[in-house]
Amino acid sequence: MTSKPNLVITAAFDPAKAEKLSEHFTVHSVEPSIAGESLSSRGIDELLSTAEVVITELDRVDEASLAKSPRLRAVVSCRANPVNVDIPSCTDRGIPVLATPARNAEVTADLAFALLLMTVRHTSQAERWLRGGNWTQDDVFEPYSLFRGIQLSGRTLGILGGGAVGRGVLRRALGFGMDVIVYDPFLPEDAFGGDARVAPLDEVLATSDIITLHVPLMESTVGLLGARELSLVQPNAYLINAARAALVDEEALVQAVTERRLAGVGLDVFWQEPTATDHPLFSSDIVTMTPHIAGASDDVVREHSRIAVDGLLEWTRNQKPKTVKNPEVFSD
Repeated sequence: MTSKPNLVITAAFDPAKAEKLSEHFTVHSVEPSIAGESLSSRGIDELLSTAEVVITELDRVDEASLAKSPRLRAVVSCRANPVNVDIPSCTDRGIPVLATPARNAEVTADLAFALLLMTVRHTSQAERWLRGGNWTQDDVFEPYSLFRGIQLSGRTLGILGGGAVGRGVLRRALGFGMDVIVYDPFLPEDAFGGDARVAPLDEVLATSDIITLHVPLMESTVGLLGARELSLVQPNAYLINAARAALVDEEALVQAVTERRLAGVGLDVFWQEPTATDHPLFSSDIVTMTPHIAGASDDVVREHSRIAVDGLLEWTRNQKPKTVKNPEVFSD
């Protein structure tokens, strides 16, 4: 009887999906680590020496890891973009690298929309004020005047990026009765039918009441919103970023906030994480912040487990997985 190939899981993983994999592999699960260190330093050299497949999330699959994994035939990174894997080195060895695209799209869309609501309705500031014991009988209606927000129905939401997260935010916005306009240079104007119109970036910035970022971070999108772009935004508009901090020029945003050229800003991502508490945005009363929690959900683990299993089952059938990042390792 032929033994099953060894599979090592160091990512947080759905037990039911691991059980599914056990039909095809001998599965070895390792306690996940949040250190983001090389697999070669995890103290699992014996497992790596016989591993034919590795599933990881935060651990790095680098040259040192590959050197300790001579039998490795496939790597799965439980991330949309497998930045923790040395893809060129894997490619040189003929090892396919699979990813788990859109694994956190829905929960990220949830958080982005929650951050949007928090920002336009000033809920964080109102809660801090309430917990601080500021609501007194002297003026029971004071919070009514301090924390006045806007309704979403009838407002225009500008979505930068029409991918999985952007589409999720679009669906949520429609439920609130918003008009939606999308910037995505890779989509035709009618990509969303009657739900939204695709338009140039400058038009989206100049006409939206709320702008939310959901473009991928690439060389071409670093600093997508700089001083010029922010100058186009209406002074009574709001900016939400639960994508990547580098999409917005930090100095330009700080200046716009300092000069109050925006009604409010909601941020889940920062240029340096953890961000320093003396950062000028911390002291602004028009900025709402959360500590990069868009993907913080057990549902993400279940989703990336499902996508990982689907990809590996394709691989076991000698098919080219749809989620492979280096398809050139497969011969046509």
